[in-house]
Amino acid sequence: MSTSALPSPTPAPALALDAIGQIAIIAHDIDRAIAFYRDTLGIRFMFQAGTLAFFNCGGIRLMLTVPENAEFDYPASVLYYRVADLDAAHETLVSRGVTFFSPPHLIHKTPAYELWMAFCRDSEGNPLALMQEKGVVA
Repeated sequence: MSTSALPSPTPAPALALDAIGQIAIIAHDIDRAIAFYRDTLGIRFMFQAGTLAFFNCGGIRLMLTVPENAEFDYPASVLYYRVADLDAAHETLVSRGVTFFSPPHLIHKTPAYELWMAFCRDSEGNPLALMQEKGVVA
């Protein structure tokens, strides 16, 4: 057996990104967006600096920002907020005026849990999702 047939190990890169520190979400009306994220979703507001607003979402910073130019003027990626009780979270947000385009529904079932989600839009039209991994009852 020839050892030359085995690939040599690739050295580890000097830099490896592995933690998200901040997520930017586009907002065309910063005051409306602040009210939605702070008052409707209940995410902890940190501070505002001009047209930037910052929230602490479980240790990850969300930054609401007015797009600087056309290159940055696009809808946000879908953010999936983990909740302990999807039905209760859905009901609470509906009572706060949030319209869901997809109510709570089963996405996937494993032997360990069921993945449930519900989808809505924020005040700026960006899609959001609520998710819960419900334990399977035998």
